[in-house]
Amino acid sequence: MFSLLLALIYVSFISLGLPDSLLGSAWPQMQESLGVSLSLGGVISFLITASTILSSLMSHRVIQRFGTGGVTMCSVAMTALALLGFSLSDSFLVLCLWAIPYGLGAGSVDAALNNFVALHCKAKHMSWLHCFWGIGATGGPYIMGLCLSRGMGWQAGYRTISFLQMALTLILLLSLPLWKKQELPLSGGETVRPQTPQWRKLLKRPGVKAALTAFFFYSALE
Repeated sequence: MFSLLLALIYVSFISLGLPDSLLGSAWPQMQESLGVSLSLGGVISFLITASTILSSLMSHRVIQRFGTGGVTMCSVAMTALALLGFSLSDSFLVLCLWAIPYGLGAGSVDAALNNFVALHCKAKHMSWLHCFWGIGATGGPYIMGLCLSRGMGWQAGYRTISFLQMALTLILLLSLPLWKKQELPLSGGETVRPQTPQWRKLLKRPGVKAALTAFFFYSALE
């Protein structure tokens, strides 16, 4: 049963990666149809990123209250709705409004699934998890490219990804019984007990500061 849940998490990370590269691949055509400058794509990207950071910072409390399964399902549903909103938008301001739930959904599911896999699975699964994100991040622009090359417009690209996210939302809804909120066994046979993390204690752990510094420069370079 846990293997089925792990497979679902992998599929969820493919879904998480699908929307991440859409804006970059679609914006050249989007800005022409909306009649705005090319540089305004950075505003939408900033709103998505800021919303993602905000939801990630709040994810611990949300997960403790609603559980990983509930947070994952709601986050994917929120992203699906935002993508559908993108496909129906006819102005830049409307896109900016939809960018907020777009980012909020992405940040919550990312933090929730990373936390779950870190607690309950071996380290190799974390690497595989992000490999599956790469599949989604590659597939998103490919789907958008197909829609653009066939003259269907950028709206069809966003709408297609939205429908895929909706299908995953339904699967996650049906799988909620698999996500147990009570203590679950760790990979080593131990149990997980909810703890409230404190920033000061976390920063004192060996390697945390070095990892944060490395990740900062990695993201800047990327």
